[in-house]
Amino acid sequence: MGRLIKAEFRKTLTLNTWWILLIPLVVVSFWMSFAWGNITNDFASYIGSGIARELAASIGLSPDNLPVGLLAISHGVNITQLIPAVFGVFALAGEYNSKTITTTFLTAPNRVSALTAKMISYIAWGALYGLLSFGVAALATVITVDSPGQPSGGQWLGALGGTILAYILVTLFGIGLGAVLNKVVLAVLLVIGYFLIIENVLVLVLWKWASVLGGILPNGTANGIVGGIAAEAFGFNSLNIPGDTGHFDQLGLQLAAGAPGVISWWASALIFAGWTAVFFVGGWLSNQKRDIT
Repeated sequence: MGRLIKAEFRKTLTLNTWWILLIPLVVVSFWMSFAWGNITNDFASYIGSGIARELAASIGLSPDNLPVGLLAISHGVNITQLIPAVFGVFALAGEYNSKTITTTFLTAPNRVSALTAKMISYIAWGALYGLLSFGVAALATVITVDSPGQPSGGQWLGALGGTILAYILVTLFGIGLGAVLNKVVLAVLLVIGYFLIIENVLVLVLWKWASVLGGILPNGTANGIVGGIAAEAFGFNSLNIPGDTGHFDQLGLQLAAGAPGVISWWASALIFAGWTAVFFVGGWLSNQKRDIT
């Protein structure tokens, strides 16, 4: 197994995909957090002084001491989750496209071993992408957010752990989707179109009647891991948002955390892990007997 894992890393490092995707990851994560850091630095003006006071009172802080840095971090790392998802698509679908899958399967004892080695190596890649994304998002947050709005030590660690977990799961999700579809271009377009447009439109349009959609669909639950940590720090996830908050004010508050409909970070992680398992296991099974000639 060790040799198979080493072969997977060598195979990936011989391509340009891994470092080319790092460029938009670093740039977008930094500038998204930078922009949101400037916006949320004056959080009371952003959401309204009355709501800000109510939220601050519910968690025992003054409005000036709310950890708005978490909002900047969550937006930075959430938007760039697309990068490891696209990277994951190339894991199997890319090999079928380039015809290297034949060598991969024929040089391994069996397909289970080959796919297990690929999964382990891409878990490491997902963790690396998550660490880099969090690092640049954190840097932008430190630059833009005033000291009273910086997260506490535990919140920094929670956001870091949540980011790494989310990026690992999103990478595996991309592998599974690419393996099921077996077409790189189709899978990449579907990932980008669904995560950026389709689901967001559905959640916003149907919010009045089905606000739960953001807390159970793939994009919402992927965003809800880090976004849920931010939402819980402010007391506006679906479990503890003030009861007299207007329906669409709830949407605005959860959008501020980058995760509309979020239930809690751990629920989002479990639900998205379920989505990941569906596609990953589906891709795994479909590749056990797929023709490689």
